[in-house]
Amino acid sequence: MKYFLILLLVVAIFIVSVTLGSSNNQIVTFNYLIAKGDYPISTLLAVLFAVGFLLGWLICGVFYAKALISLSNARRKIKRLESQLTESTQSEHDTKVAVVANEKR
Repeated sequence: MKYFLILLLVVAIFIVSVTLGSSNNQIVTFNYLIAKGDYPISTLLAVLFAVGFLLGWLICGVFYAKALISLSNARRKIKRLESQLTESTQSEHDTKVAVVANEKR
């Protein structure tokens, strides 16, 4: 539900930006690093919004993947430590049983 509301908000922002851009049919000169072009405000606004949105998702995806990898490594380490703890507890128990058995003889 949370993601649906976020998606709905993004779509609403996109629709508002396209609506505002379409009411302004002026041609503007957009000067970017390697070139320069004349574009309508509506097109420029929609394209820049989409690029920013995709870039944001890409950055969030990288951090999410990093967190998943870290979580996976932590779970693997916990399993390894739990198995070591179980083995050491089992060997201590076996040693105590062997000592008690030898004392009874």
